[in-house]
Order: sequence, then structure tokens, then C-alpha cells
Amino acid sequence: MTLSAPQIEFTPITGAIRALAMDAVQQANSGHPGMPMGMAEIAAVVWRQHLRHNPTNPGWANRDRFVLSNGHGSMLHYALLHLTGYDLPMDELKKFRQLGSKTPGHPEVHYTPGIETTTGPLGQGIANAVGFALAEQMLAASFNRPGHAIIDHRSWVFLGDGCLMEGISHEVCSLAGTWKLGKLTAYYDDNGISIDGEVQGWFTDDTKKRFESYNWQVIGPINGHDTAALEAATLEAEADSERPALIICRTTIGAGSPNKAGTADSHGAPLGAAEIEGVRKAIGWNHAPFEIPADVYAAWDAKVAGAQREAEWNTRFAAYAAAFPELAAELKRRLVGELPAGFAATAEEFVAKVQAKAESIATRKASQNAIEALAPSLPELLGSSADLAGSNLTHWSGSKDYLPGVVDANYINYGVREFAEVAIANGVALHGGYIPYTATFLVFSDYCRSAIRMAALMHIRQVMVFTHDSIGVGEDGPTHQPVEHTASLRLIPNLNVWRPCDTTEAAVAWIDGIERADGPTVLALTRQNLPFSARSAQQIADIRKGGYILSDAADAKAVLIATGSEIGVALAAQKLLAESGLPVRVVSIPCTRLFDLQDAAYKAGVLGSGLPRVAIEAGVTDGWYKYVGLEGAVIGMDRFGESGPGGTLFKHFGFTPERVVEVVTKLV
Repeated sequence: MTLSAPQIEFTPITGAIRALAMDAVQQANSGHPGMPMGMAEIAAVVWRQHLRHNPTNPGWANRDRFVLSNGHGSMLHYALLHLTGYDLPMDELKKFRQLGSKTPGHPEVHYTPGIETTTGPLGQGIANAVGFALAEQMLAASFNRPGHAIIDHRSWVFLGDGCLMEGISHEVCSLAGTWKLGKLTAYYDDNGISIDGEVQGWFTDDTKKRFESYNWQVIGPINGHDTAALEAATLEAEADSERPALIICRTTIGAGSPNKAGTADSHGAPLGAAEIEGVRKAIGWNHAPFEIPADVYAAWDAKVAGAQREAEWNTRFAAYAAAFPELAAELKRRLVGELPAGFAATAEEFVAKVQAKAESIATRKASQNAIEALAPSLPELLGSSADLAGSNLTHWSGSKDYLPGVVDANYINYGVREFAEVAIANGVALHGGYIPYTATFLVFSDYCRSAIRMAALMHIRQVMVFTHDSIGVGEDGPTHQPVEHTASLRLIPNLNVWRPCDTTEAAVAWIDGIERADGPTVLALTRQNLPFSARSAQQIADIRKGGYILSDAADAKAVLIATGSEIGVALAAQKLLAESGLPVRVVSIPCTRLFDLQDAAYKAGVLGSGLPRVAIEAGVTDGWYKYVGLEGAVIGMDRFGESGPGGTLFKHFGFTPERVVEVVTKLV
């Protein structure tokens, strides 16, 4: 896209960003110098004049959140963190994109001080930022009191053409306008260039009209290199408390590069030594690579101002705590992610009641019962569904639907936006103060797959309720029957995928998901009723290990392994086999990841040594061979389903006790 070349006044302030970006990418021989060089002025205005943060305490509760949604330009973020005084020394910038450094190729939360979320998959950064702004708005509504604006911070986002092309940007930005997230400000780096070249051949949206239709405040296009225009636009954005703001900034990618500015050549590759020398001359930067003059450091340093901001807030929080001690204590607890003191006892009591009640119900209903029992003691539990609340059963008697300004809201209606739901919930969880649980049909986990992966990568506490988990969906047919989804989700590292077989396993799975602070949990739940299984106290405890002996037999000759709805099939087959003189053990593995993490002795004790094994699950078979071995058998289905009543389909595809008896008999 041929844009009129914005006028640029090169200064040492922005020169430091351009130099660090191009030199680090050159040294790594890998990276994206163009975006940092093109957004240098935008970054200077936001970070030096508006961003409220404390480099000496990146976790300050009332800090502004900054998100680099176009995360490929990560050297912009690293340069800003280094220059403003975060614990990111120059040696780390010199190790950009190298193994073990604090400056990976894309920003990663928990690796680098000051990084709020992992970005790189385009569009998800703006989604996380919507989650930050939503969490701020909801916490403010619940905890602030007249004269005590304790929760009061903004979310700032940089994004590019690629973020706006991704479908998730439509989902989340539509919601941000509906939710009136007035403390969310996004700067659109409108440079007209992507890796493949000028975007006019594939991106001709009227972005201004698009965001106006979302009820955003849209400012610009402005010259993204004009600091005065940027300052005026930012002040205008801050003045509107009702609408999120998009500031459209016309920029030149690779600004300062004599031969590559404004072209794809500066997007995703080092500029080259000769071109870098040309940049130094063009921008008046007469310093060696990775050398920053003291006066430039002084102009950028935010440590003193940041510490002062935090100290002022601490004083205000002390006054708040004196006036509202219970609220202050509750807010502190929630922001650090601690569960209420009595939660463990509540959870234990609930499991005991479930076991005593012995209900044979659908596990989606068992999940709702768990929410009903646990949520009253967990005000931080924030539920949602993607327009399927009545089917996912994620509402409970205390659900209070969110609308802007509603106090103590605890449920969000996302509409048909599965990707947005999980990605925004990631941002909410990262912000702190809430434990989100999200929901849709398991088959639609495909729509939010990348956000699920990012939750696992970022070690986010989120419980994902995915119902209608197999061919048991029935009449809706193969489009809605997730035969491959449970198996594929189990492949994601750090993701606990639970497929409970009854009310007790569902209760334990929910409790484990809530208590788990180092990653997300998926619950794959049935539409149809499932039989209840009686258990000893030890068996209940062993559910948390991911797999255990559910029903044993003296001198067992084989082992049946199953999950979810197929546990009932296995238990019925066990009974038939016993009647024919062939005793077998039934093992439930509701969470394969947790089972795999147990020691070898425990796993061998559960699976048995030297016994033939048969796994049964109404889904694809490949994942089960690690438990049964090549000499064992898997009763599954490596094909799509059919439309028909669920019970009929189970018989049609061979998920019957009689089929299990036949396979075991031949195997033994």
C-alpha cells in the first residue's frame, strides 16, 4: 500500500529504540527490525508520558498493562523494558533469540520482567488486553468505594495489520465496544506492509468504519511519527471513559533505513551491516552497537517516577484498608491467587456428599453440581459460555450476568465466540483477581485451539468446560461428534484433560482444576447419563493421580482401561467375563497427563505387570497404545460418527459389553 511518507524528526530518544532493535536482530541474524523502527515514536509517547508502571516492581497491582500484540516486533518491547529500568540488562539484549536468554523471539510472560502476556500468534494479544481491561473494570465495580479508587489502571496495546486480519480481532473488539472498556487504548501500526509485501492486495478493510461500528472511539489516521499528534490523540483517548480507543497511526516500516524503509525487506530479516551503517547516519546515531549514552538512559528511566506512583497508591490502599478492612483483605487474597482458607474443607465435604448420593447423571450435570457447591465459597470464580449455557450447564443459582458497571458479576455471555472466550479469559486470569471457567461443545474446541495452547504455554489457571464429548451427542451427527478432540487435546503439553466417568470423578476434576495454579484444565463431559461407581476412600484419593484401579478381581487375567462413558461398558463387560470364569481388572484413567506423571511403581501397580490390556474409548485409538502396547487392543473408532440416537450409535460402533468380552477372550 503506497502511503504518503510521514514526516519524521529523528531524535536520540527514538534513536535508542531503532538502534537496539536493528543491532540485536543483526547480531542474532534473525528477527523483525521493521516494526520497532516504525513504532519508535508511538512507543516513546506511550511509555514516557502515559504508561503508569514501576520497573522496580513489575507486579505492582495497580500498574497499567502493556501488550505488544504484534509480538514479532519483540525487540521494541525489550528495548523499552531495558531503557526504562526493568531488570533486563544489555547482556540480555545482546543474547536476543538465543537459548536461555530473557529475550526470546516473541515476548513470553514469566520469562522477562515486565512482559504481561505471551504474544506472537497474531490477534491474541489484543484479545488478552481485552481480558485485562475487562478484569480491571469488573474489579473496580466490585471493590472501589466513593473516594477510594483502588483499582484504576489502563491497558495499552500495539497492533498491526496482521492482528486486524485475524478473525479473533473481530470477535474481541466487538465485545470490547459492547462492554464499554474505556480504559483500553490500541495503537494500530498502519504501515501497509506484511511479510509478503504491500497488503493492498489482501487487506482493504475500512478499519475506521469497522471500529466505529463496534462502538470504539476511532482517532486518526494520524502521522505515527509525529509525537505532538500522538500526544494529542492519546489525551483524547483517555478523556473518553465509555469507549475503547483505536488510534490509527500511519507509519513507515523500518523508518530510518535508507533503502529498506517502507518495504517488506525490513519486516522479518536483519537489515545487513551496510544498511545499518546507513541507518546510523540517517538518524544521527553516532554510537557503537548496544551503546546508549547516559543522557538517553536518564531521559528514559522510569524507576523513580514508578516507585513514587506505587508509594502513592500504597498510601491510598492503606486508607482503603482502614475504612474497609474486609474488602481490602479479600482483594489482596484474590490478586495473589490464593484460595479461601476454607476451600479445601468445602471441597472435601462436597466429594463426600457426591459419593454418598450416588447419582447416575450426565457428567455435564455433575459439573454444574460442582459449580453450585464450590462457587459460593469462591467469589473469584468467573463463568461463561459461548451461547450454550443451557447445554453446557455452566449457570448456577448464584450466577450474576455481567454488564458494564454491575457489581459482583460472575458470569459472562460471550455469544458465539469460542476463540474470543478462551483468549479473553486468558487475559482475565493473567490480570489476577479471577479464576475463569469457559464453556462450549467439545467439538468446537477447534475454534479456540490456539488460545487453549497459549493457556497451557503460559501456565494459566482456567477451567474449560467442554460438553457433548463423543458420539453420545447422537442425532446432531458427525459435525458435532468430537471423536478426535479429546485425544488431540491430550497432546498439548501442560494441559490437564479430564474425562470423568461419573459424579465423583467430575467433582474431583473440578477441584483439581481450581486448585491447580500452574496450568489450565479441560473437562470433557457427557450429554447422556452415566452410571455411578462406588469407591473406597483410597480410590477417591487416587483419582487425583489421573488413573487408578476402579474395580479389581482376584487373579485377574486381563486389564480393561477406559474413561468417561466407556467406564460403564467396561464394568458391564467385567461382570460378563467373571460369569464366564475370566476375571479382569477395570482401570479408570480420567486424566492421562496426571497418570503419566506418577512414578513407575504406581503405574505398574495400576496397569498390572504381564497382563494383556484392552483400552476402550469412543474416539480415535492412537493415544491408547502407550498403555496397552502392540500386544494389546484398543476398542475405539478411527472414523467420523453418524446421525442417530446415542445409544444406537454406541451399539453400531461396537461400544458394548459383548464386544469387549469378544476382544478380551481372543486376547487372553
